Amino acid sequence: MSPSLPQQITAAIASVVGAGPVCLHEPQFRGNEWAYLKECLDSTFVSSVGKFVDRFEADLAAYTGAKHAVAVVNGTAALHISLMLAGVQPGDEVLVPALTFVATANAVRYCGATPHFVDSETKSLGMDAVALRAHLEEATERRGGLCINRTSGRVVRALVPMHTFGHPADVESLLALARDFGLALVEDAAEALGSTYHGRYAGTLGLMGTLSFNGNKTITTGGGGAILTDDPVLAKRAKHLTTTAKLPHRWAFEHDEVGYNYRMPNINAALGCAQLERLPEFLDAKRRLHGAYQAAFESLSGASLLGEPAGCRSNFWLQAILLDESAADQRDAVLAATNDAGLMTRPIWTLMHRLTPFRDCPRAELPVAESLERRVINIPSSTYPA
Repeated sequence: MSPSLPQQITAAIASVVGAGPVCLHEPQFRGNEWAYLKECLDSTFVSSVGKFVDRFEADLAAYTGAKHAVAVVNGTAALHISLMLAGVQPGDEVLVPALTFVATANAVRYCGATPHFVDSETKSLGMDAVALRAHLEEATERRGGLCINRTSGRVVRALVPMHTFGHPADVESLLALARDFGLALVEDAAEALGSTYHGRYAGTLGLMGTLSFNGNKTITTGGGGAILTDDPVLAKRAKHLTTTAKLPHRWAFEHDEVGYNYRMPNINAALGCAQLERLPEFLDAKRRLHGAYQAAFESLSGASLLGEPAGCRSNFWLQAILLDESAADQRDAVLAATNDAGLMTRPIWTLMHRLTPFRDCPRAELPVAESLERRVINIPSSTYPA
């Protein structure tokens, strides 16, 4: 009897990463992490003030080409502040992919706004610009320079493309759409540090972009995130708001507006500085891993490995396979077989409109996102030593 599809997929993964147990994604610390952490501890500056925060911001800006980087406690905080600075107000709507991690939608709610869920495309798993344009032409109208949802009457203020698993979304088409409908574009590049879209780094293409350095990301600060922007006024405002809106003074505690305690601690930044030094090595390792998976899956029928979109260079943060539509009903069997073998795999996220906090939010038709939800599986993706 020939092996089942779950058995074939399990064997293909094991041929690349070996026998279990194998994590989905784990950090690697083989550079200056210990040295920088010790230096930080010896300095006693372990909280939100210290030289490693300044260095990490400068290094991020230099690497990505952004003129400014503001380091914060996590990617969700980065997105929250970016949406506020993009002009999102209580009562507005923000266009968000239904196929995303919950933090994207949560950040919209933090602003008192409502997520408006839209469909994805198969080639990048990101926001579908063509489908979105058709949806906005039908569901919205321009009034006084604003984009208004005809049904809810709310202002549609911004859109947030998310670069799924590090694969850049079609930002050029989305920027054109944003211009045509008077929307601010804020990139959720939480998963995409090191990915490029036609030669430009993800997170540097919109008004602002946000990054995450959670423990499972390509580089980690333990917990952390950053805001990228070329606008010096927005960068200054971001730093002020994330530092509790405290006015500079030698000793007085004066705060001129409601701020947020969102600044990245120096000890986290120290870890980030060491990790960022090794980012090119990590990206090379992930690309080699993708090549190995390509070879392992090329002759397998019923599932394929997701690649990078044309004109883009993905960081391949999480490798993913896409089951054929005819094999979608075997997704859970594949998840069971691989995890039983000690090879950690995970399904893609539950679509946002199915989650209790967002069930009543407006949404477009979601045929592609609903198909991808049934068929996408993440497979082990760590930066394994060469």
